[in-house]
Order: sequence, then C-alpha cells, then structure tokens
Amino acid sequence: MSRLDLSLLAAPHPPEGVRLPGYDVAGLRTGIVHLGLGAFHRAHQAVWTEDALGGEHWGICAYTQRSDTAARRLAPQDGLYTLAERGPEAAPPRVVGVLREVRSAATDPVSVPERLADPAVTVVTLTVTEKGYRLTPAGRLDVRDPQVVRDAVLFADPDHRPRTVAGQLVAGLHRRRTRSGAPLTVVSCDNVPGNGRAVRAIVDDFCALLPDGDGLAAWIDAHAAFPSTTVDRIVPATTDADRADAARVLGADDHGTVVCEPYRQWVLEDRFAAPRPRWERAGAVLTADVRPHEQVKLRLLNATHSLIAYLGALAGHSTIAAALDDPGIAEAARGLLADDAAPAVAAPAGTDLTAYQDLVLARFRNPALGHTTAQVAADGSVKIPIRLLGTVQDRIAAGAEPHWAALAVAAWMVWAGRGTDRAGRRLAVRDPLCERLAADGRLPTGDPSAFVDRFLARKEVFPARLRDDTVLRRLLVRHVRRLLR
Repeated sequence: MSRLDLSLLAAPHPPEGVRLPGYDVAGLRTGIVHLGLGAFHRAHQAVWTEDALGGEHWGICAYTQRSDTAARRLAPQDGLYTLAERGPEAAPPRVVGVLREVRSAATDPVSVPERLADPAVTVVTLTVTEKGYRLTPAGRLDVRDPQVVRDAVLFADPDHRPRTVAGQLVAGLHRRRTRSGAPLTVVSCDNVPGNGRAVRAIVDDFCALLPDGDGLAAWIDAHAAFPSTTVDRIVPATTDADRADAARVLGADDHGTVVCEPYRQWVLEDRFAAPRPRWERAGAVLTADVRPHEQVKLRLLNATHSLIAYLGALAGHSTIAAALDDPGIAEAARGLLADDAAPAVAAPAGTDLTAYQDLVLARFRNPALGHTTAQVAADGSVKIPIRLLGTVQDRIAAGAEPHWAALAVAAWMVWAGRGTDRAGRRLAVRDPLCERLAADGRLPTGDPSAFVDRFLARKEVFPARLRDDTVLRRLLVRHVRRLLR
C-alpha cells in the first residue's frame, strides 16, 4: 500500500468518508513555529488552526524536541496525517494539512532559533509537557540544570543548537532583535499554572545568565507577548489498530495517525504582540483572564485523571475507562470532584460545576479511547504539585480535611515507591525522579509512616508548608497503610 502524501489530495477518486483539506495545502505559507511535535498538538492546536484558516495563510513549522520519531513519521507524508475521533458524537476521520514543515530540533539543518528569526513567523506555540520547562518548585528556571548551563555558555556560538526551551526561545528572540526587530507572540499550551507567565519567567531567567541579558530582556518586554491558555482534549497513544483503521479508510498507509475524543476546549488570554490566526472562528474563547478556566481544568479534570490513573494502575486496570468501572475508584473520583476540588475553585462566570463534574466522568468513561492508566500516570512528580497540592493547601487552610486529594497523592507515592500492582505485577513507572522515588519506597513492610516521611521530604514535589503539615501527613499515612496492604 502506498504512503499518505500530497498525491492523495490530487487523486481523481479521493477516499470516501474522509474529510480532506479544502484549501491549497502545498501553497500554504508558514506563520507559526511549534515546539513539541506530539499527538496532542496534532489533535488540538493544529486542528484549531486549520479550522480557523478562512483563506488566510497559517502553515505550521513543527519541531520535535526530545525524540525525532514524529518527524521521521510525518516528513515522508508531506506533513499530512489522519485525525480519528473516538466515542459518541465522533466526526468522520479527516486528513489535516497545516503542518507544512516537520523538523527535528536536534538534527535539522535549520535550527529552532533560525526559524524563529523569520519575520514571517509571528506566533510560537508550545506543547513540551510540564517537565520540558525545567522549572524549580518555585516556578522559575532551574539555572543549575546542565543543559540550561550549556545553552547559556554557548549562546554566542552561531553553530550551537539549544536543547532547552528557554535557550531556543531566547536565541530566536535575540536573532529577531538583531535582524528585523519584528514582534512575536509565544503561546504555551501545557498544563502549567499561568503557563504564559511561566514561559516569560524562564525567558527572563535565561536572559539573566547572558552578558547582555538586561538589554535583551528589555527588548523582549517591548516586542513579545506571552498569553496564558487553557487547553483540553483527551489524546491517547495511537495503536497499530488505529493505524490499520486509518489505512483502511484512506487506501494508504499513515504512520502519523492521531486519535482523540470529540470534545475540545481552548481558552486564550487576549494579549498578542503580532498577527495571529483567528482561532475564535473555530470556537476558541478569548478572554482577559484565563485563571478561572485554568483552575477548574487543573483541579477538577486533571487531578481526577491522575487519581484514577494511580488507583487504577495499583488495582491492575490498564485503561482509565476500566478503572472507572471499579466502584471504589468511581467513588473516589466523585469524592475528589465534589468534596475537595469544587470547593477549592472559583468557577468562570456561567460555568455549572456540577454539570462539569458529570462531563468529566462521562469523558473518562469513553471506552473507545483506550486511554491507558500508564500514560496518564507518567511524570507524577511534576504533575502532582500542579494538579493536587493547591487543592490540598486550600482545603486545609479552610479547616477541611482533603481526604480524596490526599488519597490521590498517597496512590502516587505507592505507585512510584512500590512499582507493582496489587497482584505483584511490575508497573511501567515513568518519572523524572523514578530512581529516587523507588529508593524512597524501599522500606520495611508495614512502616507507612517512614514511607510517607521519605516522600514528603522531597523538596522537588512538596512545598515547605505541606512537608510539615500534620493534617496532610496523618491522611497520607492512613491511605498509604491501606494501599500497601
């Protein structure tokens, strides 16, 4: 079978039941650079951008970051890929064509800073995951990170390829300053609180490491914008069966197939320094304040997703939907939503939190997605502080005991520290701190207090006020004792 590429769009008999781009894909000019070419970007920002084109030219140049797998799959396909929705109200499959350049940050002849220097590029979007920002617990750039140090030391070398997001952005902005002076908007689409402010912080912190950093930071302040956003769409890992389904409907092999749920959301702070796609045409919400939307999403949806993933993995469930069929896990999910998370958020105007909770659980129960507990559980040491610890702090400050939020944290501890499910089967623990967390979990059986204390001492995860909080410690010890049994 032939490979998906531009020739499919020009075929005299296009595949039936598949939506093809309704514009001149080959003629689309690049106006956006994206960092982090993964499945989420292809199911979210790329689709929003294509739906908002309206005759305008907003092609995307997308760079892979840590792995070049996506680039190797998509480059032979002229950047085309199939988007397949799964579940109730799913739309027919579609071929997406806005990825006009697919590159590797590590190996492509055109480096990220060089592409960012092009004045025709006016927007940069990012999906590099929470750990990609290399933040300290205080939300600043980890200036001791070896890659950050290397990018700063070699900044003046024109042949150096920055490997950190901060290094790439600052090098690109530096080249724009010295060449065209054109403004740029940097749009983070990661689950980081105040993601726009977080990106601006790492840019400032990186500039402070440079000899002319103050001058560059001042230019960036005047010529760049960093709006915050909230993004939402469940995008499970693509399987061989998904790729086979795409090949069947296309009549061509597609190595870049992406699957997702029908639901999608994008809320953007209305603060841009340069021209942008009119994403509101496709239903995106532009607002002066993203924070209420962000808080609801992180504390209700993302936190509950993590709770289900850790409890489900420990119980031996391979998917989120299967885990929610477990009555005990379903009770915990509902409890976290209603008793802990909802009282700890200020909902956006017009948002019905009860209806939102029902929607969250209905989306998680979608069996057609096959979203695995292992995928959602990954990188917990970075996600737990963002998704759960704010709720824990707020509920304790209000004089309440965050029973269900503490259960989610305890489940993460046992998942990372014990590394096996209740049947003794080894779990696929993926975390930046996995070796240290596994060492924290190697304690004599039946000693949950010591187990909890070792985890609470992790400054990378727990702020000082929670490391010493007796209410949280008591809840964690109680939950860990049950989970270890």
